[in-house]
Amino acid sequence: MDPKTNVPVPPKRESRKKPPQVKPPVQMRGFAMWFVMMALVFVVLNMFSEQQAEGQKLDYNPDFIQNVKNGKIIQCEIVRGANGDDHVTGDLTEIDTATGKPKQFRVDVVITEELLKLLQDNEVTFKFKPASTFWPIFWNIVPFAVIFIVIYFFLSRQMRNAGGRAMSFGKSRAKLMKKDDHNKITFANVAGVDEAKDELQEVVEFLKNPKQFQRLGGKMPKGVLLAGAPGTGKTLIAKAVAGEADVPFFNISGSDFVEMFVGVGASRVRDMFEQGRKNAPCIIFVDEIDAVGRSRFSGMGGGHDEREQTLNALLVEMDGFETEEGIIIIAATNRPDVLDPALMRPGRFDRQVFIDLPNLKGREEILKIHVKRVTLADDVDLTKVARGTPGFSGADIMNLVNEAALLGARRGADAVELSDFEEARDKVSWGRERRSHMLDDEEKKLTAYHEAGHAIVLAKTEQTEPLHKVTVIPRGRALGATMQLPEKDRYTQGRTRLMGMLIGLMGGRVAEELIFNDVTTGAQNDIERATRIARAMVCEFGMSDVLGPRNYGSGEQQMFLGREIHHDEVRSDKITQLIDSEIDRILKEAHDTARAILEEHCDKLELIAQVLIVYETIDGEQVMQMLETGEIPDELKNGKTPEEKRAEEEAAKLAAAEAAAKEEAAAEEEAPAESEEAAPEEPEQEKPSAE
Repeated sequence: MDPKTNVPVPPKRESRKKPPQVKPPVQMRGFAMWFVMMALVFVVLNMFSEQQAEGQKLDYNPDFIQNVKNGKIIQCEIVRGANGDDHVTGDLTEIDTATGKPKQFRVDVVITEELLKLLQDNEVTFKFKPASTFWPIFWNIVPFAVIFIVIYFFLSRQMRNAGGRAMSFGKSRAKLMKKDDHNKITFANVAGVDEAKDELQEVVEFLKNPKQFQRLGGKMPKGVLLAGAPGTGKTLIAKAVAGEADVPFFNISGSDFVEMFVGVGASRVRDMFEQGRKNAPCIIFVDEIDAVGRSRFSGMGGGHDEREQTLNALLVEMDGFETEEGIIIIAATNRPDVLDPALMRPGRFDRQVFIDLPNLKGREEILKIHVKRVTLADDVDLTKVARGTPGFSGADIMNLVNEAALLGARRGADAVELSDFEEARDKVSWGRERRSHMLDDEEKKLTAYHEAGHAIVLAKTEQTEPLHKVTVIPRGRALGATMQLPEKDRYTQGRTRLMGMLIGLMGGRVAEELIFNDVTTGAQNDIERATRIARAMVCEFGMSDVLGPRNYGSGEQQMFLGREIHHDEVRSDKITQLIDSEIDRILKEAHDTARAILEEHCDKLELIAQVLIVYETIDGEQVMQMLETGEIPDELKNGKTPEEKRAEEEAAKLAAAEAAAKEEAAAEEEAPAESEEAAPEEPEQEKPSAE
């Protein structure tokens, strides 16, 4: 009873924690095991060697018999060996002149009654002496002991290198994130994914204060699936959850479950959830869950494989008979379409958060996070940089900032300028300039007309993206490039815009036909992209008036992606012919439109191509100005050509090298002069002593 309130006090519960059990050291148990095995082997070998020695017989030595009969042996000892090496030792009557003692002898014999009778008849005193068994056994043990020591050395070394996990491959490899990590990532380090942050912030709050959500009967979500394109920040936002949540956070990859041994994956899943129950409430993050969560209905071969057993164990642990609340699973994948339907149902993954590419505002926020450690110039406008990077993921933006910083450092600048960001954007999007792979005059001319054809057709076609830059400098795997920058983020495409893309792709091939009356392999990528777009328009987007709004599939589905091989709908030969004819019609229409545009502006094609041959790179604004005025812009006329710039750079390098050589020569001349001034002092001091 409580003396103040007179309320009975419940008895204190005894601690359920069991005292730690002291296990015998693994190393001592190992030594004992090896010792017992070695002892058994040596006993068997010793018994085997004794059995073999019983049937051996040796003839008597004639000298020994003669010495016995002549009385030269006074006394001897008969030794019965352990391995059948019986022998007789003793002293002779002859005296050794070196030592002054009787000479000794040793004779290998077989101890029989005849030998004993011979010794008794000749009055030779003899006695029996047991042989020592230590050295024979020792020399039999030594080779095997050396072998066992070498084997044990290598095994113990492998155990140490494996960190004690050599015999615990069935244990989970999930890593527990520590709460006192000073370098942890929080939601303040994540930008551009506001919706995903809100979803996961609610999960974190649920773990911190579950009563707030349970007061109306709500339950904690079992799992959250993060899906999105590569580089959008799925793993980063999971790290932010680990930094925000004040609960244990286990991190593991989907590939860590499956090993070469059967049953290891399922064992690791069970062990991982067992650790989670001990630390509940907690969060378990599985990165790249498609490694173990692929659909079981692939239609290929048998279904009793290791990956399927791992998936079954995961399904049971997430929502089975013995499910306990307090464990939240967060998984990330960029292939949600191949996951098993049983894994995606409510009760296992209750929420599916799709992380899309960041929009303009999100890209600007991501840039602000990544430029915190970069020294920026005053002219850098992050809004302008973000506007010029549509379609970039968070990883692309991080790479963009890093490349810009490297470019600025390579120039020797004190800060990163806007031009560095533009060059880094071009490098990330289209590849780095390969000036070492310069084209000869013929290929340069062909590439110039090809890119000029692209530029003119794109400029004169409706609903196409604005031109950014046209160059004949090899960049990436292309010999030249006509670059476009979208004005804004686009989530849908109309038929007119797609036709504009097809017409622009045909511009290079049409320019080759008009100028050179020939075609080359330079349009390979253009034709491949155009065919893909035309097929999608007909088969997937329903943009064909002949076939109508019906999906016929792309015809590019791959096997072994967790989907059935057979298709429910089989195309007839007539439909296949109609699809091919519609694709041909769309491509031919785009080709004819591009040809009509270039025939109308043939003089502009010549002008832009010649400018590209001389200046190698021109901006989109300069292209539009030449199309309107038909003249070369003043900034190009008054500027220097790339050849002149390269000549100036080479001259500057030569001048710098000559200046360095002159300074080095001057330094070498000053050094001997100083030594000559100091040299005469020594003879002047030596002359008086010589005289």
